[in-house]
Amino acid sequence: MEEIVITGEFIKLGQLLKRAGIVGSGVEAKMLIQDGEVLLNGEVETRRGKKIYPGDEVLVIGQMVKVVQ
Repeated sequence: MEEIVITGEFIKLGQLLKRAGIVGSGVEAKMLIQDGEVLLNGEVETRRGKKIYPGDEVLVIGQMVKVVQ
């Protein structure tokens, strides 16, 4: 599991995928999210702008990312 440290209150899902190196662009993030390939805390998330808070876990392409502050 990779931990991504944020300094603000939240990070948007698309930005998180880019920061974690899972995707290289917002377009790639959009496609993965729209195709239902992203799980947020165990449930499919289809909103690229969804706010992700510390403690949330995102699973995409077999890679788990946890947001910490």
